[in-house]
Amino acid sequence: MARLRNKVLFFTTSPRSPSKLIPEISLLWEKFEGQTWNTATQEQYIEELAKSDFFEGNGSPADKAFSARDRINRAPKALGFIDLQPKIALTAAGQALIHGNRPQEAFLRQLLKFQLPSPYHQETLKTKGTFFVRPYLELLRLVRELGYLTFDELKVFAVRLTDYRKFDEVKSKILAFRSEKDLHSGHYKRFVNDIWTAVILDIHKDRIAAGKTQTRETADASLKTFIQTQKRNLRDYADACFRYLRYTGLISIAHRNRTILIFEDKLSEVDYILDTVNRDPVFIDDTEKYKAHLFDANSPALYTDNIHNLRHAILQTRPHEKEDLVGFDIEALKDLRDELVNTHREEIVHKQIAEIKSYALYSDILETFKGIVSDEYYDAPLILEYNTWRAMTMLDGGDIRGNFKFDDEGAPLSTASGNMPDIECDYESFCLSVEVTLKSGQRQYEAEGEPVARHYGQLKRKSGKETYCLFIAPVINAATLAHFYGLNHLPISLYGGKSRIIPLALDQFVKLVKKSAAHKIPATPADIHCLLDDIMKQCDEATDELDWCRGIQTCVETWLSP
Repeated sequence: MARLRNKVLFFTTSPRSPSKLIPEISLLWEKFEGQTWNTATQEQYIEELAKSDFFEGNGSPADKAFSARDRINRAPKALGFIDLQPKIALTAAGQALIHGNRPQEAFLRQLLKFQLPSPYHQETLKTKGTFFVRPYLELLRLVRELGYLTFDELKVFAVRLTDYRKFDEVKSKILAFRSEKDLHSGHYKRFVNDIWTAVILDIHKDRIAAGKTQTRETADASLKTFIQTQKRNLRDYADACFRYLRYTGLISIAHRNRTILIFEDKLSEVDYILDTVNRDPVFIDDTEKYKAHLFDANSPALYTDNIHNLRHAILQTRPHEKEDLVGFDIEALKDLRDELVNTHREEIVHKQIAEIKSYALYSDILETFKGIVSDEYYDAPLILEYNTWRAMTMLDGGDIRGNFKFDDEGAPLSTASGNMPDIECDYESFCLSVEVTLKSGQRQYEAEGEPVARHYGQLKRKSGKETYCLFIAPVINAATLAHFYGLNHLPISLYGGKSRIIPLALDQFVKLVKKSAAHKIPATPADIHCLLDDIMKQCDEATDELDWCRGIQTCVETWLSP
């Protein structure tokens, strides 16, 4: 049982991406159903997770049991997808998430039921009477009534919405903040940071007065470090909240403005939720009744659970099919609606591709890379994948497939899963996998070295073609460079022989894009093939990885030169 120790909202941060819930819960259910959730099974679970092809990382070698609880006792348990007492069991809600046709719908229902306090999250003496809220429901209400909600507004003000009866108070503070920030043009970061500091000092005034400012993260008990730690926690909570709300399919995000808003065509669905879902936490002191409520896969009712609402939504898109919808049951109508949404998404993406290939978005692509490096985007790793896909598509000449997910309006939704390359390029006579990361230092090598090579080997086996890999990062770490240089010289059966993995700094990749745009004739697959072969020839002839690094730069500089 978790304890509510601080007077602010918290949001589950593990796993950070909701899309990871499905494979991680599936693994627990398939391997450990009916067993007791204890130290032994927790350690075994992390070992199984580390061996899976979808997991990025290796758990927590120092404390595997803690790492397992971090993955399972947070979102999977708190949102009612898995029951851990008395034995490990998949709930009806979990079945809907993993095996149902509409996981986003199942996820939305559970977010709307998440409440504080609950039998899973109980108040301490210090926080008694502070919490009475369904956090995701009230934040959805804030977005609807305010029109949008920024990341700063969430982390500074909305986290204090611990009781839904304080809704109007929090809303008023956000509106006042919006009016006041206009007076601080050019100094916004300092302005919001000062307000944020004041809010943290107010939230934790009793703890600070008692001198209890040391946290688990550090032995430093200084007030400055305490404030920094609390800011980091609130930033993580806000980030997790954004991601979980967005996964419902109701929320759009403006990455550069760090703002969430409701899709225009989902306003009726949101209004229905806000009008019908109970705002009160329920069964706070009754675990069995709370579980029955939480595990129910069909509650709360959504707008599209009503057959008349569903028909109306479909007819807004295809009014000519009014007679054809008679006789459809609710599930068939939902399948038709999903088909229409998918078709709409594909049409938008195809239009994007045509525009990208015409070089109409050339300037925007370059500006986006600059913005990523200068930290101007909310989810920079996702935008890096998306923008690199756009750049590779613009180079043209092949079938360029990004493995990240698009939302219903063709915007990037989530990064590629951990068992595939970020981008796959098929140029008929050869294939190219593209991996991107913002990680730097030793962490780059530790997190990316093995997965990049594994994905390369998978693509090579799947395609049966000559295959290469581009690894792109703002800065290539020395250990990463050495690792790929070594792999390229070793025949390894797992990777289909000697690998052909090429590390490129982001500025080198951007230079290639610029060279293609400046060339009289856009680059062809043959031009790209020639570049890759030249770089690999440099690798074969280099005296060491540093010599190869210089060779890569030479190839970049001379590509497409007359």
